[in-house]
Amino acid sequence: MSHVLVTGAASGIGFASAMRLIADGHDVTATYHGTPLPVELAGCASVQLDITDAAGIQAAIKEAEAHSGPIEVLVANAGATRDMLLARMDDARFEEMLNTNLTSAFRLTKAVLPSMMRARQGRLIFISSIVGLTGGPGQTNYAASKAGLIGFARSVARELGSRNITANVILPGAIDTQLLSEAGENRRTQIESQIPLGRVGRPDEVGAVVQFLASSGASYINGALITVDGGLGMGI
Repeated sequence: MSHVLVTGAASGIGFASAMRLIADGHDVTATYHGTPLPVELAGCASVQLDITDAAGIQAAIKEAEAHSGPIEVLVANAGATRDMLLARMDDARFEEMLNTNLTSAFRLTKAVLPSMMRARQGRLIFISSIVGLTGGPGQTNYAASKAGLIGFARSVARELGSRNITANVILPGAIDTQLLSEAGENRRTQIESQIPLGRVGRPDEVGAVVQFLASSGASYINGALITVDGGLGMGI
């Protein structure tokens, strides 16, 4: 089994992914920022990480590799959203989302790449969003950052495929996480009405795709965009 780094593992998709990977026998290093890791992850290695901090990313990767060896699978999950209508959005809010959701993935990938290249194998799994394809009102900054992950990952897939390093993107739709709860019940009902399956997704349903992409069964999947959205983005 592989040494897997999962960012943003304290809750939601990151937590669900880490739990599934541990169940598969992987050696998981879980990162967290403000919220401590749940007790269910007490048995795995952990690193505190602010993904907007370039030096912090380098330090976290070194710490993880010193503890558990080279990182063979990266799950770049940690991110944020700060919605605002475009007419009111300033440069700082737009750039904050690019730094948090996109630049962090670039820095994480750069940090784990040397060991993957030496080993001539690796898996890079990026958690984007269906909004990166569909767009969303009040989400120009978030959508741009998540769409950027697609171009980044596919470029990496073409650049590093010959070294047996794959890069794939998961695009969740509306998932039952704290972010959705904060949107309020009316917003949740509105979203559910647009989803063919008639419900929002569970974090574990995204975690199952992460689990597969980290497995030997996904060895020939590269540059893929996998939607986990109940059909919300069909035809995009």
